[in-house]
Amino acid sequence: MTRMVDWDFAVTLGAKVAGDGPDISAEDAAAAVRELREGARRSTGLVRDFTGLVAQDDTAPVLVVDRRGWVQANADGFATLLEPIITKLTEKKGTPTGLSLSVGSRVTGAEVGLMLGFLGTKVLGQFDPFYAPSGRLLLVAPNVVHVERELEVDPHDFRLWVCLHEETHRVQFTAVPWLREHLFAQMEAIADTIEPSRFLDDGLRRVSEAIRGGNASILDLFSTPEQKEVIDRVTGVMSLLEGHADVVMDGVGPSVIPSVDHIRERFNKRRQGLGTLDRVLRRLLGLDAKMAQYRDGAKFVRHVVDTAGMERFNAVWERPENLPSKAEIEDPAAWVTRVL
Repeated sequence: MTRMVDWDFAVTLGAKVAGDGPDISAEDAAAAVRELREGARRSTGLVRDFTGLVAQDDTAPVLVVDRRGWVQANADGFATLLEPIITKLTEKKGTPTGLSLSVGSRVTGAEVGLMLGFLGTKVLGQFDPFYAPSGRLLLVAPNVVHVERELEVDPHDFRLWVCLHEETHRVQFTAVPWLREHLFAQMEAIADTIEPSRFLDDGLRRVSEAIRGGNASILDLFSTPEQKEVIDRVTGVMSLLEGHADVVMDGVGPSVIPSVDHIRERFNKRRQGLGTLDRVLRRLLGLDAKMAQYRDGAKFVRHVVDTAGMERFNAVWERPENLPSKAEIEDPAAWVTRVL
C-alpha cells in the first residue's frame, strides 16, 4: 500500500508534543506500573462477576505504557484502521509519486502527530481492538498519575477505578470475538462511500471552522445518507461499549473502592473544566460526542438492566443484529421490544 502518511514522523512529533508527563521518582513510577498491572488483573474477575461475560485467559495482553508508547501504539492502530480508506483514496484519485508523495505524507504525518500528541496527554487507558489477533489493553501510567494528583484523590482507589473501566472493554472484545470484525467492517463500509476530493479539500475547512468557534467536526465530512447510516451504527456500538464500561465501574466500585463517589464527582468536574484549546480540539475530533456516548450509553444499559436484568441484557452480545442502533440508545424501550 502506498505510504500516504509518514507514520514514523507522526510518532516522533506526537511524542514530542505529548512530553514525558509529571515528575516522578523511579521508585514511585515502578510502583504505579505494578499497581496498574495488578489492578487490571484483579478487575477481570470483578467484571466477570458483575456482567456475566467470560473472557478467555491469555488473550489481549495488558500493557502499561508511557506517552510515547501510547502514541506509537495508536499510530500502528490508525495505520491498520485507515488502510481500507487510504486504499480507496488511491484507487479513486490516483497515487501521488516522487516529491509530491514525500511532501504529502510528511504533512499528513504532522497532522496525525499533532493529534496523537494532544490525545497522548489525556488518555488514561484504551483497548485497541485492531491489534492482531485479539487486541490489547493500554494503560498510560504518566497520565493516570497526573490526573490522580490533579484531582487530589486516593491514588490506589483511582488506579483501580481506571482499570475497571478499561478492563471492561478488554472483556467485551475478548468475550465477544465477533465484535472486532464487526467494527472493522464498518470502517470498510465508510471507505466504500468516500469521495476523495471532498474528503481531502474539506478537511482544512473543518479545522478552520472549529478554531473560529463553529461546531465543525471531522465526522461532519461523512454526510451522505450511506455514510450517516454507517456512522449511526458505529455510534450505537460505541455508546453501548462506553456506557457499559461506565455502569460496570460505578456498579463494582462501591464494593472495592472506598472513595469511588468522591472520584466520580471530581472526575466529572474535570471533564467540564476544559480550556479553549481543549474545547477546539475536542470539537474538531468529535470528542464532545464521545462524552455524550458515556452518558447516553450508560442510560441505555441501566434502563435495560433495571427492566430485564443483566442476564437478559447480555443478549446484546449474542450477534451483530442485537446491537442497539443510535436511535435505540436514546430509546432503550424500543431495543427491549425488538430484541427481548
